[in-house]
Amino acid sequence: MDGSSRADWTNTTHDWAAAVDAEHLARIRAAPAEFAPGGVAHLVLEVLAYPADEAAARGAGRCTVTLHADGSVSVRDDGRGTDTRVDEHGEVVKKPVMATKDLRFFDHPGAESLPDGHPRRGMSVVAALSTRLLHTNRRADGAWTQRYEHGLPTTGLDPIEPDGTTGTCVTFRPDDSLFVPSPLDPDRLARWARHWPALALEVRVEEDGENGG
Repeated sequence: MDGSSRADWTNTTHDWAAAVDAEHLARIRAAPAEFAPGGVAHLVLEVLAYPADEAAARGAGRCTVTLHADGSVSVRDDGRGTDTRVDEHGEVVKKPVMATKDLRFFDHPGAESLPDGHPRRGMSVVAALSTRLLHTNRRADGAWTQRYEHGLPTTGLDPIEPDGTTGTCVTFRPDDSLFVPSPLDPDRLARWARHWPALALEVRVEEDGENGG
């Protein structure tokens, strides 16, 4: 995090200049069947695709999916964490993965397919179609959390105490008003994860009474 100008930051996966694209999020919420065919299971795959990218780049990676009793889902990985920088004004800036489009996939007819056979569109689909989402981000030079509702941030980028690890944890609660509630199948998730051989996946099912955050 070097304090360089945002204008000099290269856009690779997301546009650093826009923290929130409300029109983009509203478009997703207006058409959940289009952007999350298959419902909640597709949302889990959209999240998993990011640690899978990281694992492929590093040669290996680990990820844990926890299916919470309240219907929320947590996806925790051991990667480098979401790119977070300090701009020329000393402000800490996280790449806007939740609230803006992924430039590689969204609206691209040739976008890669996820293991369910449907197109990958990016993390903003998950955020937009969730009533709440918590993104915990741990990097070598700091750690932060941020909360969202329907894809819109409801807190700033709040620093937390480093714990010596790196990676991300995304906990989201799909919006029941947009999906027909159906239980996620842990075995199917594990089979789908074989699509990403560099990523070692564990699926946990929370017992009633445990807290999903």
